[in-house]
Amino acid sequence: MTNKKLNLKPTAGYVLIEPTEAVKQTSSGIVLPESHDEKPQKGKVLAVGPNPCCDDDKCNCEKAPCKVGDMVVYKKWGGNEYKVDDKEYLFVEFKDILAIEE
Repeated sequence: MTNKKLNLKPTAGYVLIEPTEAVKQTSSGIVLPESHDEKPQKGKVLAVGPNPCCDDDKCNCEKAPCKVGDMVVYKKWGGNEYKVDDKEYLFVEFKDILAIEE
């Protein structure tokens, strides 16, 4: 497996996230079958696009809720998948970021 640098910069209002691996074992030690795999809702921010611009003076522009390196929780069905080799990434809208882990 090669460790390539992604040369992707999200467009305005989007964040590029590397989802964390889903846990395949319960806290009590029960191993879950692969058919039980759920998409993760947490990941590391790799890149942040610029804030969307508004032409209207009264517009409240949405600012990025996170920065590169943050671990974030995002909506379960949020984001657009992008695959490089065997690795999946997500482009998630600012509004779909639910929390930042501290």
